[in-house]
Amino acid sequence: MTMKPETPLLDRIRSPQDMKRLSDAELRRLADELRAETIAAVSETGGHLGAGLGVVELTVALHAIFDTPRDKLIWDVSHQAYPHKILTGRRDRMKTLRQEGGLSGFTKRSESPYDPFGAAHSSTSISAALGFAVARDLGGTTPEGVGDAIAVIGDGAMSAGMAFEAMNNAGALGKRLIVILNDNEMSIAPPVGAFSSYLSRLYAGAPFQEFKAAAKGAVSLLPGPFQEGAKRAKELLKSVAVGGTLFEELGFSYVGPLDGHDMEQLLPVLRTVKARATGPMLIHVITKKCKGFAPAERARDGGHATGKFDPATGEQKKAASNAPSYTNVFGETLVKLAESDSRICAVTAAMPDGTGLKLFDGRFPSRCFDVGIAEQHAVTFAAGLAAGGMRPFCAIYSTFLQRGYDQVVHDVAIQRLPVRFAIDRAGLVGADGATHAGSFDTAFLANLPGFVVMAAADEAELKHMVATAAAHDDGPIAFRYPRGEGVGVPLPEDGTPLEIGKGRMIQEGKGVAILSFGTRLAEVEKACEALGARGITPSVADARFAKPLDRDLILKLAAEHDALITIEEGAVGGFGSHVAQLLADEGVFDHGLKFRSMVLPDVFIDQASPEAMYRVAKLGAEDIEAKVLDVLGVTRLAERKA
Repeated sequence: MTMKPETPLLDRIRSPQDMKRLSDAELRRLADELRAETIAAVSETGGHLGAGLGVVELTVALHAIFDTPRDKLIWDVSHQAYPHKILTGRRDRMKTLRQEGGLSGFTKRSESPYDPFGAAHSSTSISAALGFAVARDLGGTTPEGVGDAIAVIGDGAMSAGMAFEAMNNAGALGKRLIVILNDNEMSIAPPVGAFSSYLSRLYAGAPFQEFKAAAKGAVSLLPGPFQEGAKRAKELLKSVAVGGTLFEELGFSYVGPLDGHDMEQLLPVLRTVKARATGPMLIHVITKKCKGFAPAERARDGGHATGKFDPATGEQKKAASNAPSYTNVFGETLVKLAESDSRICAVTAAMPDGTGLKLFDGRFPSRCFDVGIAEQHAVTFAAGLAAGGMRPFCAIYSTFLQRGYDQVVHDVAIQRLPVRFAIDRAGLVGADGATHAGSFDTAFLANLPGFVVMAAADEAELKHMVATAAAHDDGPIAFRYPRGEGVGVPLPEDGTPLEIGKGRMIQEGKGVAILSFGTRLAEVEKACEALGARGITPSVADARFAKPLDRDLILKLAAEHDALITIEEGAVGGFGSHVAQLLADEGVFDHGLKFRSMVLPDVFIDQASPEAMYRVAKLGAEDIEAKVLDVLGVTRLAERKA
């Protein structure tokens, strides 16, 4: 059982307004209590720990000084928003974090007025904050009012082009806007690239002791009510401590870098910025991810995502694995293929661990490229590699591939370049909810001319699909697979390239045929067991390909059965829609075939376990069984007899 930390000051905070009465010394103690509370809460639920611990002092300072929710505090990505949630009236619900019916793991507009803008993907905060700032100046209104707009963005997120697009626009408009660059040298993976090096140079030559010495005598800079703790503010607010030339060229006044864990620096600087800022302002703070929790500080990913853990030791409570994860199967298969093919290389956008490419990087570091949080660049970079004669695998989560869709169309598909897209986290992913669901990739890829789109039904099929992609040089090819463990099928020693556009029969039956695309096949097989007890034996096929479709297989199933049901872990417009188009083009519906398509519903499904989310989506074994009975009229017959 988790020991509840002692939090006498935090117990008095029901909203940020309660913090206005605290002294600076009390705010420092509040930060310590908030850190302990965050660790205790996440130990029971799991979640994104490190980012929140790194911004505890900053969170306290921002809410103490600014007038949220009138002032709009926007957390980029919002992995770091757990302390923010505790301070903004949601402390008693933290044990529901990332659970069905509970708090989101990210900021969410429908959850609280203190979450003015929802997030879960990176690099959106400055654009949104600028929108609030312009809306304010144009007379826009919200129920809480519109005051200052403050974006808190990490150094990793600043590597994405969208952040610089927003800063360029903000500098040109000249609106009062506050951007806080939370520089912890660690996003999910260690940051890469020239921008990260630039930030390192900004503070490498000027230790904090010099800033502290320069800041003495700053009281005169502050308005009367805000002079407490002001001794550290003077030179920090003159933007000359280190430089910040890049930001100043974009039109921002630059302050920093500050020690993001030193309230004696943060409080007076933020107060003065609030009192005096006129145009866009960038405050550069240096923080340490997982600050104050040693086990997470030692973790390779900085405590990015953790399961439930013992708060005393940091030891995670993970269930024993029964089968390899799809991610590891992909990574291991790619390494083996690359051993005999020097043209195979890999690209990821700041997710080497999450996509399984850390295995590849360990074996072939010169052929593995982490381009930072920059999916658009990742796709076009991979296209360039393909045009240059390499065989690139671009490994990106389904939800993040959306961010590079124009590049997929313009730079890959139109040029028919053989980029291999390894699409992880396909389908519903659980605790991260709608923002991370891989719902749309089949639909937005299968409508592109010349694209090959596959979905693995199990981990053995995934091995074959990686091999298929490696051998395919005639245009782009994609294969999708879910998060988590496989189904436990035997794994072949090597993957064997599949014939493009050919599915496979799983079970011969009669009356109704079920055509599955992806890992719902396991649920189809469970449904068939239940149907067998009723004397119903459907035919079952694994489509393998959404593009090109196995025309012969589909038309044969349609000709030999009264009904055909497709099922997939994707939105309408995907595999089932392409099957329906084929059947319509061939005039099959003119002869009375009953056709049903089981897809994700036309809603965004909130976080829960993947199993619970698929129950909401009605894509489980019981739902498949019910669909078969319905299309055969069995359910209606039973109702008439009743």
